Amino acid sequence: MNAHAELKAPLHSADASTAEEALARQEVIDSESATKVALQNTLLTPRFYTTDFDEMDAIDVSPVRADWDKLIAQMKADPNKGHFKKNEDWDHVDWDGMEPRLKREFIDFLISSCTAEFSGCVLYKEMKRRGKNEDITTLFQLMARDEARHAGFINDALREAGIAVNLGFLTQAKKYTYFRPKFIYYATYLSEKIGYARYITIFRHLEAHPEHRFHPIFKWFKEWCNDEFSHGEAFALLLKTDPKLTSGVNKLWIKFFLTAVYATMSVRDHQRPAFHEALGVDPVWYGYEVFKKTSEISKQVFPLTLDIDHPRWQPGLDRLEVANRQIADGRKQGGVGGWLKRQAGSVRAGAAFLSLLTIPSVPNEVPVETRLQPAY
Repeated sequence: MNAHAELKAPLHSADASTAEEALARQEVIDSESATKVALQNTLLTPRFYTTDFDEMDAIDVSPVRADWDKLIAQMKADPNKGHFKKNEDWDHVDWDGMEPRLKREFIDFLISSCTAEFSGCVLYKEMKRRGKNEDITTLFQLMARDEARHAGFINDALREAGIAVNLGFLTQAKKYTYFRPKFIYYATYLSEKIGYARYITIFRHLEAHPEHRFHPIFKWFKEWCNDEFSHGEAFALLLKTDPKLTSGVNKLWIKFFLTAVYATMSVRDHQRPAFHEALGVDPVWYGYEVFKKTSEISKQVFPLTLDIDHPRWQPGLDRLEVANRQIADGRKQGGVGGWLKRQAGSVRAGAAFLSLLTIPSVPNEVPVETRLQPAY
């Protein structure tokens, strides 16, 4: 290839400096099935969020200025630029020879992960677009860049299976859920930190058991989860800017979001038995490991953690999983009988969640120093 041709070669989203550049470098594949899955809005599917952007733009980071400037400098240094693209470590994937149920569940995992990453990108990009506060817009521009790279990388993996999520269409067509800024902080902080815990647990497991690494994308999980960790650090600092966010009645909201995020993850993971079997991972063990890591990390900013060793904890998650199967069966059945089955499942799920929510939490003394480094 001559020098002129090299200059014309398309750049990869992994090398982009902004979210806009990363998204512009996405090849669009007509894949209605993948995009249809990504458009679904249920209690278990990733959602797109909107919020009061003016309130977020008014945040004053002065109380955490020293840590804030260090984090922004670290993110601007961009250690993962160029990382999220295929290279010589990307093994051939025999999609046609993959066991059908594993293929179906793995594609569902990739689509869900792509949607979740892109959800963050959309929210962060909008905050950057609407804001005037340089501290806040700088942060959200950097986080949007990272999430766009992650979503693009997952789409690269999906294209090998002949499908992809149309991210541009998703932005316009997917329903948006309004959350007050403080709920965005709780939910997104937990999403980023539990994302780190999930990815690093799988990465360390496959380091020890490479025979279970049935797809090369898992090799990229360490750097990926370190991005998630940094994003969580940013939201921890945002929470530290206002003591009211982690005190008083807001402790109840923190407990609610912790319970909801953990429960949703547990139920969702049990929907992919073939995927976890191929990884050599028991979903109950995996869930406990992720909850344990996330609980330990969240002590940096939350005044409480959940008692995941309580005798009602795992039985409550098991009851939720059974109720979710009943709801899914009712949806498939259709008609009056299916509707009744869905309603009964919803009542069972509500009772199970309430049982989890009423388990006494474990109080935590929040440390003065907030910042953490990836340690797992």
